[in-house]
Amino acid sequence: MAVKPTTETTSGARVRLAGVDLARGLAVFGMFAVHLGPEPGTGGFLSWLTGIVQGRSAALFVLLAGVSLALLTGGRCPKRGADRREAVLRIAIRAVILLLLGTGLTMLGTSVLVILAYYGVFFLLALPFLRLRAGTLAVLAGAVAILGPVLAAVARPLVQGGHFAEVSTAHDPLAQLSGEGVLRLLLTGNYPAITWMAFVFAGMALGRLDLAAVHKRLAVAGAALVVLGYGGSWFALGLVETAEIDLDEEVAALLDTTPHTGTPFEIAGTLGIAIMVLSAALVLAPRFPRAVLPVEVVGRMALTAYVAHVLAIGALGIGEVPERPLLALTAFVVTIGAGLLLWSRFFRRGPLEFLMHRATEPARLLRRR
Repeated sequence: MAVKPTTETTSGARVRLAGVDLARGLAVFGMFAVHLGPEPGTGGFLSWLTGIVQGRSAALFVLLAGVSLALLTGGRCPKRGADRREAVLRIAIRAVILLLLGTGLTMLGTSVLVILAYYGVFFLLALPFLRLRAGTLAVLAGAVAILGPVLAAVARPLVQGGHFAEVSTAHDPLAQLSGEGVLRLLLTGNYPAITWMAFVFAGMALGRLDLAAVHKRLAVAGAALVVLGYGGSWFALGLVETAEIDLDEEVAALLDTTPHTGTPFEIAGTLGIAIMVLSAALVLAPRFPRAVLPVEVVGRMALTAYVAHVLAIGALGIGEVPERPLLALTAFVVTIGAGLLLWSRFFRRGPLEFLMHRATEPARLLRRR
């Protein structure tokens, strides 16, 4: 006999989902700004904004992917038996679709560093860890954040530009199609799994918690990670300079916090900011539901929004920076945001979200076994 959720449980779930969707919508708009704005440091408000969100919006997007993986597999109480097998198969199907969709978008040759193929790889790599609890996942995230950058620093010089890379590319259909093959997806690309899985595991750990109840503690934890990451890097670099320590170039690079460097300090600081944004979204979503609804809807239909903006950039022939970037960014935000808000009045899922849901329906066949 099914048990009807209590008012507290239903309310908590609603707050959690609305907050996660709001944070995801902010991440999507942040990526819009990165893809349409000028380079950081070139002057002006939009350049400043691009500098703020560069790398961090994508990290928030990936963190929330981890949260979604945890929620799909039971949240605080991981699913078991047939329920877990169905959820795992659904995630695996999504992963393959995202990998293929991301490859297709990359083949368009736009200026966007498409993240969806990496997303698919993240989902596949997360499959063996879906039954883990929050504490174990948090430890795993920390281990990847520390060891991943070190392993990447050692491995990249061995595989980049050499015979191994040539052979790998020659026998990799993904690399032949889009240039984003397995080697780049795992190690040398823009969002390599060897370091970015830290955000996935951290998100999965968060998804195993009652987010609506722990948002204050999340804010504190996020702030601590920001201090650890950016403050720790500043202190270490200052210490090296003061002591006149002559570091090897690869070792010195591990102290950097520049976006997309994938160092332990950069991962910690970026993760802290992402957690703080999620904490704020969990507070704002239930308090100002109408005000944040347009952004929340974009987060709810993030796949459609992301794909639509990449296709639009390709169709309009927009290069690295549009002639009028602020106007272009405003047009993209308003057009896609308003379009999805209108769509949400008639449909619960976005167009691509609906197709993704239907594509995963065969997972139900596991229940018949």
